[in-house]
Amino acid sequence: MALRSRKPTNERPEGEDPEAELQEAQLVDEDLDESERPEEDELTRVSRERVEYLEAWTRARADYQNLRRRVQADIDSSVSRAKESMLLELLLVLDFMDMALAAPVETQEALNLKHGVEMTRNQMLTLLEREGVSILPPTGEFDPNRHEAIEVVPDTDSEPGAIVETARKGYLIGDRTLRAAHVRVAGDPEAETETGTDAGDEENAD
Repeated sequence: MALRSRKPTNERPEGEDPEAELQEAQLVDEDLDESERPEEDELTRVSRERVEYLEAWTRARADYQNLRRRVQADIDSSVSRAKESMLLELLLVLDFMDMALAAPVETQEALNLKHGVEMTRNQMLTLLEREGVSILPPTGEFDPNRHEAIEVVPDTDSEPGAIVETARKGYLIGDRTLRAAHVRVAGDPEAETETGTDAGDEENAD
């Protein structure tokens, strides 16, 4: 009796492609719903969403902190501008008090009035000091950020550009200039003489 040869069981039917079956399996896996995916994929998705939510929360928190700082800076700036405007008005009142105190006193009644004005002025200065306001030094080197020159006068005893007189006091608030001082500064007498001589020569030439 003749024995029939059997084909190996690992041989595939003719016409089947292993790569095609693999691609088909991948497509079927992609079409599965989230609930049908394996548990490992679910854990991966949850971990990814956790990272995304954490990053979004971190960005939102940073944006909130930046917004809070900007709002607070705007509020502080507005309050500072309103405060400085009020302080400038008080400085004008202080100027009038200084003018009143500089007036000559001849009677006892005027002396009593002057004493009352002086007490009021000192109280106002104390209030300004509590707000960080201080008086600029009346003399020293001219600083364009803190002084405003209203006149240049010839002075042989001072260096050119030095402050020789303060016409209106200046004030600082902290390290910033609240109100510039009106000052007279020393000029070069020789330059003034040369200017006058040149002007006289021009008149004689005419």
